[in-house]
Amino acid sequence: MKRRSFFAAALATTFLTMPALAADVPEGVTLAEEQTFTYRTIDEFSSLDPQVVEDVDGSDIVRDLFEGLYNQDADGNLVPGVALSHEASADNLTYTFTLRENAMWSDGTPVTAGDFVYAWQRAVDPELASPYAWYMELMSIENAAAIVNGEMETDALGVSAPDDTTLIVKLSQPLSYFSKMVTHSTTFPAPKWVIEEHGTQWTRPENIVSNGAYILDTHVPKERSVRVRNETYWDNENTVLETVTTLVIGDDAQGLTRWRAGEVDMADIPAGQYPALVEEFPTEALALPRLCNYYFNFNLASGPEAFKDVRVRQALALAIDREVIVDRVLQGGQFPAYNFTPAATAEFEMPDIEMASMTQAERDAKAKELLAEAGYGEGGEPLSFKYLYNTNEAHQQVAIVASQMWKQKLGVDVTLENQEWKVFLESRGAQNFDMARGAWCGDYNEASTFLDLLTTESGYNDAKYSNARVDELLAEAKSSSDPQPLYTEVEQIVAAEMPVIPIYHYSLNRMLSDEIRGFPVNNVELNWYSKDLYRVAD
Repeated sequence: MKRRSFFAAALATTFLTMPALAADVPEGVTLAEEQTFTYRTIDEFSSLDPQVVEDVDGSDIVRDLFEGLYNQDADGNLVPGVALSHEASADNLTYTFTLRENAMWSDGTPVTAGDFVYAWQRAVDPELASPYAWYMELMSIENAAAIVNGEMETDALGVSAPDDTTLIVKLSQPLSYFSKMVTHSTTFPAPKWVIEEHGTQWTRPENIVSNGAYILDTHVPKERSVRVRNETYWDNENTVLETVTTLVIGDDAQGLTRWRAGEVDMADIPAGQYPALVEEFPTEALALPRLCNYYFNFNLASGPEAFKDVRVRQALALAIDREVIVDRVLQGGQFPAYNFTPAATAEFEMPDIEMASMTQAERDAKAKELLAEAGYGEGGEPLSFKYLYNTNEAHQQVAIVASQMWKQKLGVDVTLENQEWKVFLESRGAQNFDMARGAWCGDYNEASTFLDLLTTESGYNDAKYSNARVDELLAEAKSSSDPQPLYTEVEQIVAAEMPVIPIYHYSLNRMLSDEIRGFPVNNVELNWYSKDLYRVAD
């Protein structure tokens, strides 16, 4: 609490230089001779390019390979990365970051403020078409929106480097949580000389140059990636793990089997198995609140005509029994969701949502009534649509249960379709779906990281929802000293118009070997860094 209060109070002054977080091995602990960490992921990550990566699993790897201005400690607090400190001007419109002099790229080239300027300009460049270009707009960086829209050149972005260790950022409006946003991969530096030489192939193991605690040694698509310690990293002497391996194992059950066999140190828990596993492995089965939500997107742009009727959307939302999904299907400590923003979000107050106070019987009755009013269901037109999700056992189970509820309660026919992760992202982004699975893990710990997804211009507004009042409220919230009432109104508008159906708020369900220590179980963002982990002797 004290550290959080300090950072909030210090926004208009210079941050004190604090010791960077590194693997903190307590006295008396015997380290294993082989310092390795192997973990399972569901599918191939989207990219290893900091300005292109758009998924959680890819970002976990990118945080090892690259380092931004600030990192997070085990509790989610900011700690120095390449930047040692920063100052904010009196009007909070200019941020000046002081960079460390000993930060190096893996080829021995110094990391400079110019590398950040290049990366940030690259992120907003329409030519790159970064899926996270909108994030730079959310940061309120001067001229970001105009550049993304092709109205200005990239060098007009409000970021400059008067010298190698000074980065100046100009904002278009004060943003109280700006410093929290620079832990995101989109803001990491990029090596211009490598990208210019190798183009889109620059992240291949034989080409990549990075500035994080690890370098990429091997990448076999859809199979594994291996990263090893970066000897040029400024804090290499405090890094313990020598090798980190990510294995792509698409089946949850197989992942658990390989965890049991000791082949992987960390793996997701299959849906419904947490209660039995925590009894069998009380110190290794984890169920922790996580800053993520799970929802269904309506395609309001080119989806079924029925979806344009709010009564249909409300009926489909009401008919889903979230208690069944979290308590009987998933069984991992997830939280039923009737609003978009998770309760775990810092300083966020859960809004009053009418649906949340109803019994499921009342919701079901209301759903039938609304669907009939809209002219569908019993005595009306048949309603059918396709539901798209990315291949995963838990997603499949949620999809099956939801479709059964719609069929049994409302007579709605739903066809289920699944795709591999990258294909799924392309289909959803191109509006090639009727209804699609959505999920979001906060890019920083503040409600806007979720609610901004519902603005008209958001790059991840896959429902293509547009409400002028929502846009107005969220724009006002950015400079408000008390944005909570604005967030409450947004949540209530979204609950009334239902462009997306909140299903649940996440819990981390994962098996983690007792031999691996330092995992940030108290950080709801779950931004972890391999440099902070270590393996103890069995």
